[in-house]
Amino acid sequence: MRIGISMASAYGVDDVRTGARYMVERARAAHAAGLDSLFVGDHHATPAPYYQNSPILGRVLAEWGEREAGALYLLPLWNPVLVAEQTATLASIAQGPFVLQCAIGGGRSQFASMGVGYGGKPARFEEALSIIRALWRGETFDGLEGHWPVAGARIAPLPPEPIEVWIGASAQPAIDRAARLGDAWLGSPGTTLVQTRRQLDWYREACATHGRTPERVALRRDVYVGESTSEARNTMRPYVERGYRGFDPEALVIGDIPSVADQLAAYGELGFTDILVRNITADQALALATIERLARVRETLA
Repeated sequence: MRIGISMASAYGVDDVRTGARYMVERARAAHAAGLDSLFVGDHHATPAPYYQNSPILGRVLAEWGEREAGALYLLPLWNPVLVAEQTATLASIAQGPFVLQCAIGGGRSQFASMGVGYGGKPARFEEALSIIRALWRGETFDGLEGHWPVAGARIAPLPPEPIEVWIGASAQPAIDRAARLGDAWLGSPGTTLVQTRRQLDWYREACATHGRTPERVALRRDVYVGESTSEARNTMRPYVERGYRGFDPEALVIGDIPSVADQLAAYGELGFTDILVRNITADQALALATIERLARVRETLA
């Protein structure tokens, strides 16, 4: 099972350069820890600093080397030609494989702020992904009748190697879409082990229905690796008591190195090939300590 990092992009900082520096430091620490992959997220029109996916990933790739990397794009919010251009350029910068993570997204205010209607997201998602893949193949795309009226679109540079598409989904129809269209399904960080098992069953059933056999099945988890189990629980107690992200506490992975390895191994036993770790804590020193300890977690799981 591969262990990667899904870096937080939101930072409540007074100096906006500090948040960008934090992301560079975390990428550097993840590389030193030998983690297998690095990803950043996608969100828009935020009240606090949120470092946008394409430019920040372009910067942190300088710290990353030849390992897998990628970014999430909420496709209904994006012009697909722009996504194809941005990801092909990022793939050209990356020294290793590049992955497009994508999802339909949520939050009516986010869509309104971007001038995009909230209805019809699944259809816009599917059409955008089809256009992006055509452009990656070097095709010129004309399609004036759909959700994205595009004439004579083409991109350069093209991706230097094929880009995998991982589709994030939690509802059963969306998981079916991931099985039908994606190279991998990306599971939600907010689900418990029991909920995750049920969603994985849905995904496997949908893959069988569509005649697909994906080689990768990925899952995001929010994690804190402490010096000891007691230190981890005590340090994370305020986050849990404040209702961290609205998650069920059982969805969080908290403990010392052996405990975290055991908790992640349970997902590996279900069949997940990739776990993408997001730091629970915003405290930079604690986040870097978790990333450093993940090196030993990864060794335990190897």
